Amino acid sequence: MTLNTFKRHVRESVKSLGRNGWMTFASASAVTVTLLLVGVFFAVMFNINYFAKKVENDVEIRVHIELTADRQAKDALRRQIEAIPNVKDVRYSSKDEELKRLIKSMGEEGTAFRLFEQQNPLSDVYVVKAARPQDTVKIAKQIETLPSVHKVNYGQGTVEKLFDVLKVMRNVGLVLIAGLLFTAMFLISNTIKITIFARRREIEIMRLVGATNGFIRWPFFLEGLWLGVLGSIVPITALAVVYYNVYHVYEHQFALQLFELLPFSPFIWQLSALLLAIGAVIGVWGSVMSVRKFLKV
Repeated sequence: MTLNTFKRHVRESVKSLGRNGWMTFASASAVTVTLLLVGVFFAVMFNINYFAKKVENDVEIRVHIELTADRQAKDALRRQIEAIPNVKDVRYSSKDEELKRLIKSMGEEGTAFRLFEQQNPLSDVYVVKAARPQDTVKIAKQIETLPSVHKVNYGQGTVEKLFDVLKVMRNVGLVLIAGLLFTAMFLISNTIKITIFARRREIEIMRLVGATNGFIRWPFFLEGLWLGVLGSIVPITALAVVYYNVYHVYEHQFALQLFELLPFSPFIWQLSALLLAIGAVIGVWGSVMSVRKFLKV
């Protein structure tokens, strides 16, 4: 295809949008409504996934060392822990640091524990992080069998339930996203099919005068692209404005240490690019699939 031919296809596709104003409006509106729903769902699911990863990354194994263990035994224990597959990091925390952490976590009531600063009854601890949070339980059970280990804490019972819940949330989210995208493709492509069906005589005339399938297809291909892009502008703008306000209100008034929203930037730009791509792909796909019916010999 020459550059002049491509320019001609671009001009024709743009003119066609104007000539078929109501059908263009109907198709772009279908894209707008559908992508708005998809965008809202994506924003919710991405934030849930962000929260899930943050929770998973906060899971750690606290290995309490026996009080009778000397320096040599502690070093040997550390080497054994580091040798376990999928162990990402091992950090030493002395019993004095553990007492300070306990006092701080208890707030005002923690001052009572200052009585133990002279005779600290706590154990030294190795804080272990797994490379994959899902391996935490398996690693903890291996550490329990090592010498010089007094006890191992990793939130037994709670951690397993937490991972199960997060797994279900992700799986349900993926299924809903797939279903919503399929619905979006069905609705938008059908709307575009109606648009092209109304212009079937135009396609037939072009074929009668000897136009090739490729020559006929390109303007419709580009027209579907413009419809997808036009239809994605409103959802992108609406989601950016709403998410900006929600993010700043939440950060200043309702921010919790446990749950954080994805930062406005770069998240909103990534979401915008995703919606723009989905709109363009669905628009092109709808046009191509619709035109094929009239290009069959």
